Amino acid sequence: MPLCEITLIEGRNAEQKRALMKEVTEAIHRSINAPKEAIRVVLREVPAAHWAVGGVPKG
Repeated sequence: MPLCEITLIEGRNAEQKRALMKEVTEAIHRSINAPKEAIRVVLREVPAAHWAVGGVPKG
């Protein structure tokens, strides 16, 4: 059972998140031939103030 965890900065709408989960599932299915029913995708959303790039917070 493949498990893919993706961490994102908050701000994407429900449709964008659904599309991401679908595309990631498809990619895993194609690349390792895992049954789609066995693939798990978890999205973790982080506030921009808790995300820094090069030491600079994004929010």
